[in-house]
Amino acid sequence: MSDRIVKVPQGLTAEPYHQSALTAKGLSVIESCSHTDGKQGSMFLEDHLLLFVLQGTYTVRHGSQTYKVGKNEMVLLQKAIVVHYEKSGEPDRDYLLDYMMFFLKEDLLKDFMMMAQLPSVKPAGLVPVSVMPMNDRLLAYVESLKPYFNEPDSIRDNLIRIKLLELLFDLADANESFMRQFVQLKQQARTNISAVVEENLMNPVSLNDLAYLSGRSLSSFKRDFQTIYNAPPSQWIRHRRLDKARELLAHSAMSVTDVCFATGFESVGHFSRVFKERFGHPPSSLKQQLS
Repeated sequence: MSDRIVKVPQGLTAEPYHQSALTAKGLSVIESCSHTDGKQGSMFLEDHLLLFVLQGTYTVRHGSQTYKVGKNEMVLLQKAIVVHYEKSGEPDRDYLLDYMMFFLKEDLLKDFMMMAQLPSVKPAGLVPVSVMPMNDRLLAYVESLKPYFNEPDSIRDNLIRIKLLELLFDLADANESFMRQFVQLKQQARTNISAVVEENLMNPVSLNDLAYLSGRSLSSFKRDFQTIYNAPPSQWIRHRRLDKARELLAHSAMSVTDVCFATGFESVGHFSRVFKERFGHPPSSLKQQLS
């Protein structure tokens, strides 16, 4: 079976993960405490991710970059990217792995930047992603959240939002680099559309995601894409994915389901329907002809 990409945070609270979560109006905090000598997988980040590791090691790979987050360390990653991860517990503590994931939406960052009076100007240069140590204030903050996971349904939505804003203020006070990263998350640099599209073609990205990654509004992205490819982005991307899907069905042992998810589709039913519309037959019949 292929390595299926899980969309997070939503996918982490469903089968087979069922991780503990605090959720409110699109905001999510995921807690995981378990014993493991090693797990790996792939995730698509629907929101910006702030990862805190309290015990164990969580290694994240994106493109050519690798970030190894150890005990009492943290890292901030932008949304709309696919990351591959390996995680393992502390060998001398019965392989205990304990971490929290904070998923930050644009409106929360906007509110924080206004409240903190951060300058809404682009940083002078690209602020690199880096693993940072957690100070005593941040460690105490994380510990203060743990009781909430024992009764998540009784926590009011506004309290979760306030706690996340508290976290952002703690981070801004603890590390100037994080402040500049927050500004950078809000204002992506304008980049080459073709490079962004090719890099993410087989990932489960939306047009909004691609527009964000290219540093454009959705309308500007659609207009510039049309100029470059002489086709609407939705149609062009769907056709490229279907062409790749047909190639995989014809020349690999992958099942229809695995091909569906490997080419950026999120529903086997939808994939089969658009495949038949393009090629005149469902993907299952192509597989049967070759078997």
